[in-house]
Amino acid sequence: MNFSLHGRALLLALLLTSGAAFAADGAPETTPAATTSAQPVQRPGHAGIASANFLATNAGFEVLAKGGNAFDAAVAVASTLSVVEPESSGIGGGFMATLHIAKGNRNVFIDARETAPMAVNPQDYLNPDGTPNRDTALKGPLSAGIPGEPAGLALLAKRYGRLPLSVSLAPAIRIARDGFKPDPRLLASIKGEQKDLERWPASAAKFLPGGQPPVAGEVWRDPDQARTWELIAAKGDAGFYHGEVAQKLVDAVRAAGGNWTLQDLANYRAKERTPITVDYQGYRIVTAPPPSSGGVAIAEILNILRGYDLAKMDPAHRVHIIVEAMRRAFRDHNDYLGDPDFVKMPLDMLLSPFYADGLRQSILPDQATPSSMLPHGPAHDPGMHTTHFSIIDKDGNMVGITSTVNYILGSTFVAKGTGVLLNDEMDDFALVPNKPNVYGLLGSKANAPVGGKRMLSSMSPSIVIGKDRSAVIGSPGGSTIITQVLEGILHFVDGQSARQIVADKRYHHQFLPDQVYVEDGVFDAATSDALRKMGYTLKPREAWGFMNVVTWDHRTNTLDAASDPRRPSGLGKVE
Repeated sequence: MNFSLHGRALLLALLLTSGAAFAADGAPETTPAATTSAQPVQRPGHAGIASANFLATNAGFEVLAKGGNAFDAAVAVASTLSVVEPESSGIGGGFMATLHIAKGNRNVFIDARETAPMAVNPQDYLNPDGTPNRDTALKGPLSAGIPGEPAGLALLAKRYGRLPLSVSLAPAIRIARDGFKPDPRLLASIKGEQKDLERWPASAAKFLPGGQPPVAGEVWRDPDQARTWELIAAKGDAGFYHGEVAQKLVDAVRAAGGNWTLQDLANYRAKERTPITVDYQGYRIVTAPPPSSGGVAIAEILNILRGYDLAKMDPAHRVHIIVEAMRRAFRDHNDYLGDPDFVKMPLDMLLSPFYADGLRQSILPDQATPSSMLPHGPAHDPGMHTTHFSIIDKDGNMVGITSTVNYILGSTFVAKGTGVLLNDEMDDFALVPNKPNVYGLLGSKANAPVGGKRMLSSMSPSIVIGKDRSAVIGSPGGSTIITQVLEGILHFVDGQSARQIVADKRYHHQFLPDQVYVEDGVFDAATSDALRKMGYTLKPREAWGFMNVVTWDHRTNTLDAASDPRRPSGLGKVE
């Protein structure tokens, strides 16, 4: 194969899209702040919520019953997940949210991604020999970015909710104060991270009461986190970023060798951005813009796939085409994307159908394209330590939120007196250019750490809007988030129900390492053999996200909510 085809396609796209201007958030200047869609004017009359924990789903319905809308319910679900699923998300992390506001038929994106502290020093993440220091990047206060979740939830409630934070946060406060019985996944996470939790006194006090992990059936309480949420309920995000909580956070971080300041917290802002939209087979997909890489990659893949009739292909060739589209999108992910407030990205090029046409020409019909055109990184198993939930309310408002503390139990560092488990999102920067992070993803200087900058993310909360059916789709999964959401969208377009979508077997390719991760049973023997003959290396893996989906059939005006059956703690519910 002539590998210069990629360069030719890139040059062609640059010529075709040259002269495009970009706004501060990376969108073309002509793009409005909130996009509109072809969503029919219709009300379901009932609501659907799917989340990773039944307590969080029920908290959302509790707030809906008090007169809240989907956005109030989202505050309740996210804050409750902070209490009951801290291994995946929480008050010390951040989130990205894709919203459809029924009144006015608008789509909005909220960026509550964490930021680097102003005193960030890349040398802190290097060993003496110049290799990445995985410990400082993943454990302790140096691994933590400035949290975005409190500011993002406050913004969501103020601009789009109906209820005060005191009502929407009440379930999380009650559960943290009165206690709950941890599910097996949280128990296993605490046990697995016990040695690191023991490094920090406040972490041990929270997660290892009496010096040991909690056991099944035991009620676990988090009064410090309850108090922090109470201050946010009373004061809004000022209850976190100013005053006693801010002082405790900074004191704890600096005492343990970190570099946060009160000004870092005071300067944090959640932001509204223009969502990325792409049309595919009669559906409008509304998804995440940078600093998420997910929406750009999903749109690029769908633009490539528009040139094929996947329904007429045999299973092996269908997978071949989809994987090759994944491969090309992840290459661009590594090269171009970062925080739109700090770097200029060629989004017009990457989202252009002309660029997709050029990439499509480089795909051979019966042969895999080796990824050897890029430097190789060691194989890392993509992780699953994030969470996603989907909501549609009775008025047709829709919200998908993907929230994270990054790796399992984040940094494992709890700030004394706050109950706040800090994230380890600094590892999502390209701390060492062209060296892989914990998920095996490479990065360039576009994603280099700078004070106040947001690190690149794979979070891809997406809304699919069609004449007959709509859906809210998302999943955790590190770098596999992008391909899981893509496959969910393709299955939805093919007519599958929410329950079918969350149960579907999955596969993933991210350019490097050059292999296809596969879930057991995703391909039959004949398809696997055919893919190997095309040049693919198939690598089995066990963990495949925690997808949560809500669908809306406009023809029957019914909702369907489903949580991933791979884990028993989730709940998809309609009422």
